[in-house]
Amino acid sequence: MARPTLYVAITNHGFGHVVRTTALVNAIRRQVPDLLPLIVTAAPYWLLQTNLEGEFIHRPRALDCGVVQADSLQMDLTATHAKLLALQAAAPELIRAEVAFIQQNRAQLVLADVPPLAVAIAHAAGVPCWMASNFGWDFIYRSFGDDFIEIADWVSDLYSGCDRLFQLPFAEPLNAFPRKEPVGLTGAEPRFQPEELRQRLGLATPRERTALLTFGGLSLQAIPYEALKEFPDWQFLTFDGAAPENMPNLLRLCGRQLRPVDVMPLCGRVVSKPGYGTYAEACRLGVPVATIRRDDFAEGPLLVAGLQAHHYHQILSHEEFLSGHWDFLRIEPQPPQDPTPLDLNGNSTIATAVAYYLNNCSSQ
Repeated sequence: MARPTLYVAITNHGFGHVVRTTALVNAIRRQVPDLLPLIVTAAPYWLLQTNLEGEFIHRPRALDCGVVQADSLQMDLTATHAKLLALQAAAPELIRAEVAFIQQNRAQLVLADVPPLAVAIAHAAGVPCWMASNFGWDFIYRSFGDDFIEIADWVSDLYSGCDRLFQLPFAEPLNAFPRKEPVGLTGAEPRFQPEELRQRLGLATPRERTALLTFGGLSLQAIPYEALKEFPDWQFLTFDGAAPENMPNLLRLCGRQLRPVDVMPLCGRVVSKPGYGTYAEACRLGVPVATIRRDDFAEGPLLVAGLQAHHYHQILSHEEFLSGHWDFLRIEPQPPQDPTPLDLNGNSTIATAVAYYLNNCSSQ
């Protein structure tokens, strides 16, 4: 009987896609205990090790380039365009190499979030390609203007071969995908009991005056940490290695030991940029979100609209965030505009479908 083996292709853009996809892999493993995940991403090994439970193989390959960014908000479109053209040129050889890897390891299914080339790789290897996302890169690239239209069309054409898309909440229309199945929110689960972690970190401030500052794996170049001095009775948590060390109400955490989702239950607020993973985990844990707008990235307004509709929120302009005053912390978050509760069970829905397919393959 063949061991259930899953080729997992993760987009090469920040850390959020890694976190949400590894949460899915963990959910699949709970239903397929002998699962062997082949994790294909240029993200660092330590990030995978921090988020994955159990054995895995890391294949450090970049199957796409996402958007080149100086930090979590500043994009370099010229560099992005050049990298995409280089990716197109390298695609035939990249596909051949990945097909050989899939066949050598006898993977039965490709699960992707959401490198377009994963579809071509899967079909050339003779296995299906399933994807899970709230957006496609064609949607992002098309918003960048005429210089990106041909590349966006190339990406759309690849996506059109996707065998099954699990459509996450806060989604764009995803027009290129022929078979879409809406599912609930996905995301990682905290690994610690809140009180146990509070004691471990030496926290004494009440939850309502504890805030997590999280801006993704790229962080920000201009977080106004001086603003925290106006809130001496608050406790702020950050994973930013460049944060100041001498502020008594700011605690720097190590991302190799803890994850943002682990400390969210200790917080009365998350201060963040738009990001599906952060929003989804905060929604699943019931932690209000204060978020900077990001209207220059096509996914940003969709995420913010989804947050406003379904969760307690504060929407901040760049001026409010960078002003150095942070008066928004003195104001209660707004309630959700749509009283309809979100489905929070995306992990288990996708895991059940993948487990069913892999178990059937392995029994043949």
